[in-house]
Amino acid sequence: MPPTPPAADGFHEPRRTDCPWCGSRRLRTRLHAPRRTRRTPGTFVVDECLDCRHAFQNPRLTAEGLATHHRDFYEQHLAPFAARVRATRRHRARARALLRFPGFPEPESWLDVGTGHARFPQTARELFAYTSFDGLDTTPRVAAARAAGRIEEAHLGRLTDQHIRNRLRARYDVVSMFHHLEHTPDPRAELRAALHVLRPGGHLLLEVPDPRSAFAALLGKWWLPYGTPRHLHLLPLDNLRAELQDQGYVVVAADRRAAHTPYDLSAALTLAFAHLLPRPLLRVAAPLVALATALDHACAPLLRRTRFSNAYRIIARRGDGPPPPCDTPPGQPRSTSA
Repeated sequence: MPPTPPAADGFHEPRRTDCPWCGSRRLRTRLHAPRRTRRTPGTFVVDECLDCRHAFQNPRLTAEGLATHHRDFYEQHLAPFAARVRATRRHRARARALLRFPGFPEPESWLDVGTGHARFPQTARELFAYTSFDGLDTTPRVAAARAAGRIEEAHLGRLTDQHIRNRLRARYDVVSMFHHLEHTPDPRAELRAALHVLRPGGHLLLEVPDPRSAFAALLGKWWLPYGTPRHLHLLPLDNLRAELQDQGYVVVAADRRAAHTPYDLSAALTLAFAHLLPRPLLRVAAPLVALATALDHACAPLLRRTRFSNAYRIIARRGDGPPPPCDTPPGQPRSTSA
């Protein structure tokens, strides 16, 4: 499939009339999200497929548009918020997820995809002292993480890049992708690429926002996991589990409770205040955000057991057979309807 030409404004691709996941043309608009800053172009739309329930940005930003948004919004607004909610305990729980399986051997090598500053590998090393942790990211943060000693090898680019995939073929016992798939143009290609860098019997550890969370309906455009326009896809659990099985993975665990992150109310207030209030008044709103943060954490033990859980975790094992070819055209849907 040839590359999609950019729209006339240079920031958006043409609007899709079919679902990028299943090919259905039965779409509905799920969300209109306002632009977050003056430099971020346009209003962003999230559509949902009525057949497979896949949600996606439509039209999505071009690479240039995404770069503008990351530079002007993510680093200035979401990055400081992410720093406040980052918890070593959460990273440790992610690393411990594989230890729940009796007899699971300590992995020799582990690749964290979308690692950013590599805070997860830094924490996971406390539990896996003899594991070699590498990181992959599309930003120079991965090189800085290598220089800081948080990872042993840094790979700059995408896992789907042929030169990276070939260099890392069958090298890892574990590949982790925490809140990574939603940022990628083609989640299926990411899963296929992971098969190529995993050793037979190796494990893929995924965490993904859950578009079926009740918080998505309650908070609407202020629900953080919508991530407009950084999040290109929101994948329902059943869709992702079926895709993994189709590609030859064996799904060994799927869980909504453990992946829930308590930030929904505080993040919604942060986003709303940043959009609605002038900058001098943001400090006045800080006590409300602090109160929402306390409420998020107080309610988390209960909410994570309900449909309010905002994410899910899947652990899948690569079988012994050869991985499928990686030359499938990007964005090719699996057609289910005319």
